[in-house]
Amino acid sequence: MAEFYFNTKTREVEEGKPSSWTNRMGPYPTREAAQKALQQADARTEAWDEADAEDERA
Repeated sequence: MAEFYFNTKTREVEEGKPSSWTNRMGPYPTREAAQKALQQADARTEAWDEADAEDERA
């Protein structure tokens, strides 16, 4: 089964591991999931930032 990675340097989806681990996000089960890697990471970061802010207010 193929694994897909998002290359943060080229901003392209790669099948397998052709590039350095320093530029890869993944693995993802589908090409579509890899294409959404940055959006997913941004959403998670935003949620964590909100949770941290709530913890600071408590």
